[in-house]
Amino acid sequence: MRIWSLHPKYLDTRGLVALWREALLARHVLEGKSRGYNNHPQLDRFKKAENPVDCINQYLVIVYQEAKERGYNFNKDKINWKFVPAKITVTTGQLKFEIIHLLNKLKTRDIQKYNKLRENKNFDVNPMFAVVDGDIENWEKIK
Repeated sequence: MRIWSLHPKYLDTRGLVALWREALLARHVLEGKSRGYNNHPQLDRFKKAENPVDCINQYLVIVYQEAKERGYNFNKDKINWKFVPAKITVTTGQLKFEIIHLLNKLKTRDIQKYNKLRENKNFDVNPMFAVVDGDIENWEKIK
């Protein structure tokens, strides 16, 4: 499971579709409707929020908006639109890690997108995240 802190506009088609599915699964976990992935470390930052389910619905809205902008037909009825907006923090180290991780994925999956992004110096984050100084999250598996 990868719940990207980066804005979903940087993802290739395959990555955006996977993110949608994984965020829906994450919501089920946070709602207590699934036993699988219950202790997945990528969910920790949502679990720490005042209302984790609202946060994941907010996250899903941003993914949905990106998909809609691209002309994809994601089902908006899968989102509970009555969420209270919130901010979750993400560290500068985590963002740097995700940028490298994404570029490595794009190098093999979508060379055109990779070539477009590899020289990019400033990557936007998903708007629900507030950037703070810090290292890579301790839940990342670094190879």
